[in-house]
Amino acid sequence: MLETIVFSLINGLLYGMLLFMMSSGLTLIFGMMGVLNFAHASFYMLGAYFAYTLGSVTGFWIALFLAPVLVGVLGAVVERYGLRRVHQFGHVPELLFTFGLAYVVDELTSLFWGTVPVPYKMPDSLNFTLFNLYNFDYSAFKIFILAVSVAMFVCLYLLLKKTRAGLIIQASLSRPDMVSALGHNVPRVFMMVFAIGCALAGLGGVVGGIQFVTEPGMAVTMGPIVFVVVVLGGLGSVPGALIASILIGVLQTLALSVDISLASVFSGIDVSRDNFFSTIWYMESIRLAPVLPFLLLVLTLIVRPRGLMGKREA
Repeated sequence: MLETIVFSLINGLLYGMLLFMMSSGLTLIFGMMGVLNFAHASFYMLGAYFAYTLGSVTGFWIALFLAPVLVGVLGAVVERYGLRRVHQFGHVPELLFTFGLAYVVDELTSLFWGTVPVPYKMPDSLNFTLFNLYNFDYSAFKIFILAVSVAMFVCLYLLLKKTRAGLIIQASLSRPDMVSALGHNVPRVFMMVFAIGCALAGLGGVVGGIQFVTEPGMAVTMGPIVFVVVVLGGLGSVPGALIASILIGVLQTLALSVDISLASVFSGIDVSRDNFFSTIWYMESIRLAPVLPFLLLVLTLIVRPRGLMGKREA
């Protein structure tokens, strides 16, 4: 039992921090701009593919910096020539624009890189066992993910709370007219925020593409869980996204470790073929782990609609 708890905590923390890397950019974009970007997971996917392509020429460490920059530049172009034009019409056109953009990016990805997974693997410099615990090997790459995600959180927190640029960014959302009167270019601030958010998603893709699988369906796979993290943590709250990511990571890992399934839940019930629960019994492949984040989301919205650390609207 102790081994299961320790295993779940460590692996849940690692998985949760990876979720934070993917969701922090979306949290930043919504918190600063009020835009819920449905194409955010697509930028995460582009980060993985850009790093794979660049890494084959420059190596992993250079691609680690270049890929997020390229994704950020692409995000700036999208905001300047697409999102900014539909912003004046309200939030619904923004949602439709980003929703359509996600499909465009997915199709272009399949067109350029194909429909099968690409062999994007961890670099040799991080492909070794750093420590062993309860007969489980933890590679240096996993600890690298943890270090990068912690550095990302610290940088975001300091940027938004301790710098003049962060104050300008936050003020541009609440009082754009006042910020503009003080001589700041508010549209350029929004473009910068959107670019940074997309770059953070790209950085998540650089390491997430190695930890998981780099293929055209990775955006569809990770997109819903990213939105769960953002809403659960509180829309626009970076610390809330961090807490929600770790919570979801630990819960899912614990559920997988103890092998909870719907069949085991109803194991004490008569499962004859005439029984209503017999259908559930024979669907042993359905696990509770993928359902837990969405169940937690529903409960949170019922009890605390603004999320764990979201601010109450005035």
